[in-house]
Amino acid sequence: MKAITCLTSHPDISHLTHSVLYETEPVDAPTQGWFLNCAVSIETELTVRSLFSLCARIECDLGRVRSEKNAPRTVDLDLLFYGTAIVNTSDLIVPHPRIETRRFVLVPLAEIAPDVLHPLLHLTVRELLDRLGNFPIVRKLNDSTAE
Repeated sequence: MKAITCLTSHPDISHLTHSVLYETEPVDAPTQGWFLNCAVSIETELTVRSLFSLCARIECDLGRVRSEKNAPRTVDLDLLFYGTAIVNTSDLIVPHPRIETRRFVLVPLAEIAPDVLHPLLHLTVRELLDRLGNFPIVRKLNDSTAE
């Protein structure tokens, strides 16, 4: 939640909405504990590149150290969509390149933005989620019922 506080305190970010916290069993990192995930929607005048840089700065400020792929981390801010923009550079791909395969992303995102349309796949967040099975387990924090 500290990351959300950092975002809300930025002068160029307004109208922040976020999902509840979800617990997710680890994917591609089976030796780690369960992850906490949520989705955040904002309005901003920042460019996609500036927003990406801000997210990286917040991660660093909150103690993230980048080491090996899928290593444990204190915080991970992913830029999933930026309106209908499509960005494909060496360090930034928007929409997020694997969003359609990630329940741990789509479940919280569907809570706050089910009708957002993926600009390349032409499916809504809800439709993307409906295409996935029930793995991995994604459940609301302190809730025994899995999504």
